[in-house]
Amino acid sequence: MSCGARTLQRLPAAGDEATLFIADSWSAENGPRLYGFLDRSERRAFNTLTEIQGVGPKAALSVLDVLPPGELAGAVARDDKAAVARANGVGPKLALRIITELKGKSLGEVSFTPSAGGGPAPAVAVAPSLSGEAVSALLGLGVAEVNARRAVDQALARLGMRPTCPL
Repeated sequence: MSCGARTLQRLPAAGDEATLFIADSWSAENGPRLYGFLDRSERRAFNTLTEIQGVGPKAALSVLDVLPPGELAGAVARDDKAAVARANGVGPKLALRIITELKGKSLGEVSFTPSAGGGPAPAVAVAPSLSGEAVSALLGLGVAEVNARRAVDQALARLGMRPTCPL
C-alpha cells in the first residue's frame, strides 16, 4: 500500500491506531495497488484526478501532497495552473489539463465549480451520504454509474429506506 507524503506526515505515532480510506488501482505493469488516505475527500480527489488522461496514481498523490482537496478546488476555481504544476512530475501542460478537467466537478465535500461571478468559488463542505459512498465504491469497481445508482436504490428499497440517488 502507498500513501502520499502529506498522509504519512499526519499518521499517528507508530503503534497507534489509524483509519485509512483506501483507493485501488490496477495497471498491466504493476498489477493491483492500494493507496491510503486519512479522509474521504482526499480519496475522492485522488480517484477524480486519476480519471484524467495522463494523471496516474503517482501524479495524483503528488498533486494532493502540495494541494489538499480544498486548496485544489481553489486553484481550479482561480485557473491557477502554477499551483498545480508545483506537484512533482506535473508540468504546465498536465496542470492545464487537470484544471480544465476538474472545472464543474464535485467530490461531494469539495466542489470544483466556479462561482457565477467568474471569481473563485469557495470549497463547499457537504456531508457525504451513505448512498453516495456506496455508488462511489461501485464506480471504483468498474460498475457503470447508472447501474451503480440503480443497485444502491434497490438495496435501499429492500431495507425500507427511501432512495436518495437520482436515476
